[in-house]
Amino acid sequence: MHLLLLTAWTALWFALVEPNGGFSWHYLRTGGELIYQGSSGDGTGGLNLYAHHPELQMGPISFLVAGLFNPFSEHTGQFLAAAFMSLLGLVILVLAGRSAATHFLGTGTNHQRLRQRVLIAGLAFIPMWIEVSVRFGHLDDVLALFFTALAVWFLTRGNAAAVGACLALAMDSKPTALAFLPLILTLPKQQWLRAGLWCAGLVAVAWLPFFLADPHSFAAAKFTIPNNPASALRWLGANDPETPDWARPAQAALGLTLGAVAVWRGRWAGVVLLGANARIVLDPSVYTYYTASVLLGTLLWDVCGQRRLVPWWSWIALITLYGSVFAVPDESAKGLVRLGFVAVSTAYVLFWPMRDRRSRNRPLDRMEEGPVEGPWGPMWDPDRIRPWAGPPAGR
Repeated sequence: MHLLLLTAWTALWFALVEPNGGFSWHYLRTGGELIYQGSSGDGTGGLNLYAHHPELQMGPISFLVAGLFNPFSEHTGQFLAAAFMSLLGLVILVLAGRSAATHFLGTGTNHQRLRQRVLIAGLAFIPMWIEVSVRFGHLDDVLALFFTALAVWFLTRGNAAAVGACLALAMDSKPTALAFLPLILTLPKQQWLRAGLWCAGLVAVAWLPFFLADPHSFAAAKFTIPNNPASALRWLGANDPETPDWARPAQAALGLTLGAVAVWRGRWAGVVLLGANARIVLDPSVYTYYTASVLLGTLLWDVCGQRRLVPWWSWIALITLYGSVFAVPDESAKGLVRLGFVAVSTAYVLFWPMRDRRSRNRPLDRMEEGPVEGPWGPMWDPDRIRPWAGPPAGR
């Protein structure tokens, strides 16, 4: 029933937003056309794409997928892409619920409460998902977040190769997904190398051909955008009119550092939220679709890192980051709100006392043979098919 309700909620938001959606879809459509050009055309497509179009800041996987909609008319292709991206939002909610169900197996978790937690968090998640997928049509963010959620699902099942592969596909879709890489550290230490090799290999396969074909492709990494008056960067003293040189490297470094600390502290479920926080606090722009990555982070934190019924952080993020866009008229005050949310939520994830030992990645006790009841029906105990239970930090 909770999935039916979330599907209806998604359909409602899709119907409201789609008629005026696709604000940025033309970037994906153009990139999708260029990447399939090869040696044809004017020579600015194929592997020369990033050298001649540094404004296309999406990853090659995003363009390859976007190109699948190019055979349709522009309007039809945009509509189908929006529907596809909206559907992925529902898949993410299922993945988050199943990840939590596996993570909490053997802890006496009330599965009805888990369903309700997914439902309540999902009601906050969906509006922002429609913002990124339908209103803006940012397939790159959609795919990066989907592959990240898929990586978490494999993480709870102990599949190191799949975790590394999914994180690579996330970065191949959107480079900012680099901040989610500390999820690998949640695996047992003996599996770090395997996951890392899969990740590094697939990233190299996707990106290296462009840089080898045309060294000018590095120009894409230097592309700048205006420093919005409502950005949190302004409150950090960065008053440059455009992206400061240090902003992008600092984003990556901060996200990786916070994620690593979260894993060390036993709060692996907060890695995505902390990585998203690093992005919005050090990004010169303030597009509302950025909040979708934060909402994925709060969704995973609320369902996998917490045991309380009401997923407060999903709604706090929605009201604070999205609501302030309409309720706070002053641009500088909006930046302060963003900075405040990042500071408070980061401190909470890293330092708030957690009495629930399972949320801190304690080992599960072995369960009796046979299926157990999960929130989506009978589930076989994964402890019988993997040598460890749940994603332990450096076990």
